Amino acid sequence: MPASTSHPVERHLLRARDLADRSYAEPLGVADLARAAGLSPAYFSERFAAAFGVTPHAYLLTRRLERAAWLLRHTDHSVARICTEVGLSSVGSFTVSFRRVLGRTPTAYRAAFPPAHDHALVPGCVVRFHGRPRNRSFREDPAAGAS
Repeated sequence: MPASTSHPVERHLLRARDLADRSYAEPLGVADLARAAGLSPAYFSERFAAAFGVTPHAYLLTRRLERAAWLLRHTDHSVARICTEVGLSSVGSFTVSFRRVLGRTPTAYRAAFPPAHDHALVPGCVVRFHGRPRNRSFREDPAAGAS
């Protein structure tokens, strides 16, 4: 049952959730989160699920997959590298979990969100003109002399 406004989430559970948010890429497990909350793993899992509506393991996996999705959209890192960057060790398990949560494999997800430069149709002559170095010093620049 998710936390309601009439029953605030206990501070020790928030500490554990914050640890998962902050250290998702570390080799972190439910026992580590329970330790941060000062509870036994079984009791912690029960209390965490009651407070947040999801098990600690599922919460941590979701954080990792969210970060993996961001990396797939914004970097050219390989799927294997992203898998390890978010704290997972098996590319196969990562791919299965990613597909289950986000509806497609990491490779298909990346293909659905190509980089902006793939969309921008700028003529080559414009790219070359703006990419050329200007062979002037600041003293020869007419804008610098106007001040």
